[in-house]
Amino acid sequence: MKTRAILCFFLLAFCAASSCSAARLSSQADNNATMPVAVPAAPATAGEQGTGGGSLRLVSSIPLPQVRGRIDHMAVDIKGQRLFVAALGNNTLEVVDLKKGERAASVSGFDEPQGIVYLPESGKVVIANGGDGAVIFIDGQSLKPLKTIRTGGDADNVRYDTARGRVYVGYGEGALAVLSSEGERVADIPLGGHPESFQLEGGKIYVNVPSRREVAVVDADKLKVIETWPMNEATANFPMALDAAHHRLFIGARRPPRLLVYDTGTGKPISTVEAGGDSDDIFYDGERGRVYASFGEGSVFIYEQVDADHYRLAEKVPTAAGARTALFSPEMGRLFVAAPSRGDRAAQIMVYQVGS
Repeated sequence: MKTRAILCFFLLAFCAASSCSAARLSSQADNNATMPVAVPAAPATAGEQGTGGGSLRLVSSIPLPQVRGRIDHMAVDIKGQRLFVAALGNNTLEVVDLKKGERAASVSGFDEPQGIVYLPESGKVVIANGGDGAVIFIDGQSLKPLKTIRTGGDADNVRYDTARGRVYVGYGEGALAVLSSEGERVADIPLGGHPESFQLEGGKIYVNVPSRREVAVVDADKLKVIETWPMNEATANFPMALDAAHHRLFIGARRPPRLLVYDTGTGKPISTVEAGGDSDDIFYDGERGRVYASFGEGSVFIYEQVDADHYRLAEKVPTAAGARTALFSPEMGRLFVAAPSRGDRAAQIMVYQVGS
């Protein structure tokens, strides 16, 4: 009995002590819950906030007030931190200040602007118009026109050949206009069908010609088509990107939706991967071994380059309905996606930070 009494005494003492300790802990937790805790903010530019994760992180959406209709291609001024946007349906050139995260100017006077390129040496911007076929050189600072070249109709994609100091413009029922960096017409290269996206590799230009279901290969020095590659696995080949290091050409087809990979050395397809609906832009990220493709269905697909001959769909990132055009800047590590106005949603540029 004595022993049992002693055990009961110690048990009651232990319980009392535990209860006091628990009360102290509960009081500390309540105090901590009401005290504000300072969390250091990650560095960001004006108006940026991060959402999402993985390979692409949405850091900001820059509104384009009163911009209606379809948005086509974009170009970037790295040094000046500006984005130039061809607002096709609005007949304007939109200029975005990327430092401030806001539109800096809206320039009218265009007729369905489609393709656009920035010439860093001179600071000029070249805009191709699908409506009247005009190719307009403007001063990048004053945004005033400097020179206009008439192509005859449907001036579309534009590329700048830094090695030769030339600007190439796809236009009309089937040709590339070759212009000097000052806007003088050098030559026209017949293609037999309207050219969509095209890419430069050394002395060659690879051109998507969807109406002929082929890729035309142009000699940049002889200024003529030297061979064509048939599109047998899919048609409606619009966007294109290039991996020059591995001699791989990425082609987006719409029927059926596919990403096709061609060997530029042989002109043969080596890989086919699923794609989204309404493809219009593709970009290769050599540093990370990825391909980014934007689709009007409202998504960006991210493909992993396993090796030069093998690719896999790694991620689907939701964007916005109708956001089919994009621009990847490897220097800035950012992907810009153009989302047109839809219903109550204003037009905007969605800015994604590229992850490692």
